[in-house]
Amino acid sequence: MNESRTSAKLKAKELAKYLRSEQPDYAYLKSLFQHLRAELGVEVPKTVRKLPYVPTEEELKRYYDAVWKAKNFQDMMIIKTLLYTAVRVSELVNIKIADVDFDYCQIRINKGKGDKDRVVPFPPTFKEMLAMHTDSMIKKHAVYLFESSWKKKYTDRGIRKILAKYSEAAELPKNMSPHKLRHFLLTWLKKQGIDDALIQPYSGHESRKSLEIYSKLSIADAQSEYNKTINKFPI
Repeated sequence: MNESRTSAKLKAKELAKYLRSEQPDYAYLKSLFQHLRAELGVEVPKTVRKLPYVPTEEELKRYYDAVWKAKNFQDMMIIKTLLYTAVRVSELVNIKIADVDFDYCQIRINKGKGDKDRVVPFPPTFKEMLAMHTDSMIKKHAVYLFESSWKKKYTDRGIRKILAKYSEAAELPKNMSPHKLRHFLLTWLKKQGIDDALIQPYSGHESRKSLEIYSKLSIADAQSEYNKTINKFPI
């Protein structure tokens, strides 16, 4: 800091004498200091956004190998549902059995992020396993797709604990969280050449720049591209 400068607090008092008669509100002051910054040639430092960690295919295979060896069918279904649909953990725990559409291989997400509804696809190859799980849950009189042995839907924390134990078993350098599984699928689909406009309808992302074109796309377009590509998925 330049010691010859007037302190910011004192300078604010000096400026206030000139501005008080203007009866400035927040919007006026914001605009004023934007112009002042431009006059003085002061640049706004850009915030470097850290990219999220995305597991490698090798790490994912090691992770799923640990899941497979445990032979816990419900845990397997939870992890595969996260992997195949890229739903957020807060959305996963609120999926009801009635939200699964086996005819179209889709799951309805009610009031996801931003309090918005959407539909996410799952691969046709996953249909049989998911149907078996759903049937077993119906026999237990469950309402939600995933419920604990206490016949209550899982919490976010409960799902994270399940994923964490397999990260430890697989001896991964970083814990495999629900969001890392989400990042893996969305990144993997992008690497396969699928356009953002086809990924967005079921990812739950919203972009101001792309919102206009996204709104014109139907889930059927995304489903078609998803079904063509998901057969190459490593798990």
